[in-house]
Amino acid sequence: MRLGRGRATAAALLAVILGGAAAAAQEVVATATLKADVDAFFDREVAAHFAQIPESGPLPERVHGALTTGEFSWGTYVRSLAAYAETRGVRTVGGRDVVPLIARVGVSESAKGSKAFAQLYAALALRHFGADLARNAVWVSLSESDRAAWRSLLDPTRFYDPKTRQVIDLPENYLGVASRVATLAHQMGVLKDRPFVDSLLDRAAEPFTRGALYADDAGTTGRYDRYSNEYARYVYEAAETAGRADLLKALGPTLRAQMKLWWDLVSPDGYGYPWGRSLGVVSYLDTLEIVAFVASHPEFRPAPLADLVSEYRLAWIWLSRDYNPEQHGLSVFAPGRGNYAYISRDREWQQTVGFFGKAIMAEENLMKVLAAEKLESFPALPRYPAVARFEFFRHGDRPSGVWVVRQGPVRFALPFTTGTKPGVADYLPAPHGLPGFAVPVEQVFPAGASHFELPDGRVLIVGDSADEIVPSDDGRSVRATWRRFAVKGGKTGAWVEPGFEVSNRWTLRGSTLTRSENITARRDVVISKITFVLPLTGESALEPTHGGDLAMAQSRRTQDPEEPLGRGARGAISAHVTYEAANLQLRASQSRQWDLSLFVPAQPQRKQR
Repeated sequence: MRLGRGRATAAALLAVILGGAAAAAQEVVATATLKADVDAFFDREVAAHFAQIPESGPLPERVHGALTTGEFSWGTYVRSLAAYAETRGVRTVGGRDVVPLIARVGVSESAKGSKAFAQLYAALALRHFGADLARNAVWVSLSESDRAAWRSLLDPTRFYDPKTRQVIDLPENYLGVASRVATLAHQMGVLKDRPFVDSLLDRAAEPFTRGALYADDAGTTGRYDRYSNEYARYVYEAAETAGRADLLKALGPTLRAQMKLWWDLVSPDGYGYPWGRSLGVVSYLDTLEIVAFVASHPEFRPAPLADLVSEYRLAWIWLSRDYNPEQHGLSVFAPGRGNYAYISRDREWQQTVGFFGKAIMAEENLMKVLAAEKLESFPALPRYPAVARFEFFRHGDRPSGVWVVRQGPVRFALPFTTGTKPGVADYLPAPHGLPGFAVPVEQVFPAGASHFELPDGRVLIVGDSADEIVPSDDGRSVRATWRRFAVKGGKTGAWVEPGFEVSNRWTLRGSTLTRSENITARRDVVISKITFVLPLTGESALEPTHGGDLAMAQSRRTQDPEEPLGRGARGAISAHVTYEAANLQLRASQSRQWDLSLFVPAQPQRKQR
């Protein structure tokens, strides 16, 4: 397959990638071809964006029509510009010096009180010009008052409280951000307090130094998602910057486990974690960064380097095709694409230039390794292992984990975790990533997991981890039980015990995934309504059938991709198939069951172009 430009839907691209897999497995791609393609893209696009920004006066509110006013936008941009300058060994882009703009943005971000990722990207932008500030072109260009502004910008206590040792009103993964800001600032001599830096690093590493392999992004509620992997990498990179060999050793187990999980999850179009805070583009960027990281740290590689580079290329293909060359931006808000609320319209440009910075540095680090290991070519498609296993994120009173399956045309991740609010669809125990299935982004909706409406109007949700999780020994099935339920519109962790329990068993037989839901009364109960929705994308012609002794009425509705319930993380949801039962009355110890089976047809065979 040639690395092309232009736009394509995820479904169309996936069909191309999967089609003709047997032939493609014999194809090889020259490393030099991949590098040339990536280099040409950024040579063109970095210059196109830089040319839009005036040399003086206020920073523009739009670049190529996309708003620049959102959080982190300008810090993200100058990091990408500085990364390009460093990797190309230049100070000018399109005949213009990049240093004045980078210097100006740092002063502006400091005055605005910008924090967190804005600070990290500013620190990286400065570091791209060298750790020795006496020779750092940006630092040398600054006046004393501007240097004071930059010192303030690189102070992690803007969002980290050293007394409580907590980030301020932010998720736990921001401890990784704080540790990187602190270690970079200390490396460049901006931050002098080494004991503070070490204390912050120790705090950031605590989830892993205390024995956990995965980080709960909400502290104790069970929010496990892609941020666990990014968090571990950030702390490791901070420990490298600070020379903390003790932490590097302590972080080894989590990185080996998390990289293996990522490799078992990753899709044949480069998409990584398929559940959680649906960020679409970011999951492809994760692949670029993760491959570059494990290439540079071979002890954490979950697969041979050639296969990892092949996956990197697939993610690059998706990103470059999603990029609109006329509008000079990623198609973040294309019809049918959903985003969490914090990816608002004013952050559209930030998403594009974030892609620039991450991809430029991932390519730089990866290509150094490929040159050193003399990997001059790699397969067009990676060799994926067959996977059917359960990975626990934690045990105990409310266990969390994920069932991971990759068997022929059937691939998915079925997580038992807690979301950003009770019952949010992106975290429900549903087969995320199953071809043809997708949940509407950031909606409290029974997408692949049931809602139970009680006579008093409360709606209980199967989700937010589980009371019990029992995977089979062969990895082909898992059973989860809920006696305590999340409440729609309620608070995380405020569970309700309604007098009945729900047990779900998911079983894989060949290309058929079956979900059996058993409802057992612990006392006499009435359930006003049970609702379950199967959202379909049209990517794969899933064939659902249902049965059991509980009759569920079925209906189908076409979805509008411009409506919230029609927006998936990677593209439109075309239809909802709804299953409902009303006025279910159960006596103590009585059970009712209903089943839903999904047959996943083989992907069509098409030749690669």
